[in-house]
Amino acid sequence: MYFEAVKIRNMDLKKVLLQEHSKAQTNKVVAYIGDDPEKFKQLMKLFFDETYRVTQRAAWPMSICVEKNPALIKPYLSKMIDKLADQTVAVKRNSVRALQFLDIPSRLQGKAVNTCFELLNSPSEAIAVKVFAMTVLANICEKQPDLANELRLSIENQMPLGSAGFKSRGKKILARLHKLS
Repeated sequence: MYFEAVKIRNMDLKKVLLQEHSKAQTNKVVAYIGDDPEKFKQLMKLFFDETYRVTQRAAWPMSICVEKNPALIKPYLSKMIDKLADQTVAVKRNSVRALQFLDIPSRLQGKAVNTCFELLNSPSEAIAVKVFAMTVLANICEKQPDLANELRLSIENQMPLGSAGFKSRGKKILARLHKLS
C-alpha cells in the first residue's frame, strides 16, 4: 500500500495517459489529481498539447475531474471554450460534457452559447457532442431565458430525425425550457 501511495504521488501523467486508454487508467489519473489544482494544471497542460493522442487521452479524466470539482477548470475555462470547435470528437465530447457541470461566468457565456449552438446545429456533429451542448445551452437559459426559444427551435427541428439519445435528452430539455416560459 505504501508503494502505491508513493507511486501515485509522483505520477508522470503523460506517460500514464499514453500507456493505455481505459476506464481504469482514467480513474487512476482522476484519483491522482483529486482536488489538487497543481496536479490538475499538469493535466490541462497535456489537454492543451498539440499532440492529438495526448489531448484525447487527457480529455476524459479532465471531464471527470471537473464533474467532481468544477472549480478546478476556472483558470482554463476561457481557453477551453475558445478551442472547443476546433477539436476532435473525443475532445469536444469531453469538453462539452465538462461544461454542463459548470456555472459558466457571464463574461464567457456569449462564446459558450455561440459554440454550443454551432455544435448542436451541425449536421455532421456526433450525437454525444450535440446532447451535451444542448444541456450546456439549457443551463445558460436558466440565467438568460431569452435564448430558450432559439434552443427550443433547434431541438424541435432535429427531433424527427434524431437518435434515441438525442430525442430522450431533447424531451427533457424541452420540458425544462417550458418551465422557463
